[in-house]
Amino acid sequence: MIDAKPLAGERILITGASSGLGAHFARLAVDAGAEVVVAARRVEALEALVAELRDAGGTAEALALDVTDSASVEQVFAALAGRLPTVLVNNAGMEPGVFSFLDLDEAGWDATINTNLKGTWLMARAAARAWREAGQGGNIVNIASILAFRQQKGVTPYAVSKAGVVQLTKQIALEGARFSLRCNALAPGYFRSAVSARLLDSPEAEAFLRPIPQRRAGVLEDYDGAFLLLAGHASAHMTGQVITVDGGHLVSSL
Repeated sequence: MIDAKPLAGERILITGASSGLGAHFARLAVDAGAEVVVAARRVEALEALVAELRDAGGTAEALALDVTDSASVEQVFAALAGRLPTVLVNNAGMEPGVFSFLDLDEAGWDATINTNLKGTWLMARAAARAWREAGQGGNIVNIASILAFRQQKGVTPYAVSKAGVVQLTKQIALEGARFSLRCNALAPGYFRSAVSARLLDSPEAEAFLRPIPQRRAGVLEDYDGAFLLLAGHASAHMTGQVITVDGGHLVSSL
């Protein structure tokens, strides 16, 4: 039987939830029966999202969070003491723009690695420690990218950080299994976002999309199935895995 509310009973903490994929996953999780905690630096945007989710009948709250700051991470879990999330979604991420590795400055490299990789580790560590102390298991879903597995000019720190997220996912799965922690990753392909719109609305868009077997970029809804699987009980025997949703891009030989 298909569960109409596959995330019922889950409390899901989503980072980078002020817009884009994070906000979309928050709406999806509430619709699937979960309580959500949305966290990001842009608190006003979070509060607007929480108001929307509550108006729709959901249970949601917002917390300020800078994933690169260990003190900020600890404050979030202190605020959630006694009502810990059952699922952590590490979605917060950034990219510094399109630069050759020769032209990228140190600040751009550091900001990207710190947000995408260090931030994922800090959040995962804090969640795992809190779960272990509470004597409960937990579930981590990391948002990676197909750029963990392929190359593209101009995005070196982003690609490197996402490759690190994939390996971090597997390490967490290996070391966390003994105390009922599991960790998987979702690796989206190219989808429309504030960043990618510059390319997808440009004259180069057709040539860029041609190597993708489905001949299109993703839309946010394309990731719903993988997210619901990884965040819910249906994936209870999965850990250390990466689900790629990319329209077949990685299998293309073009």
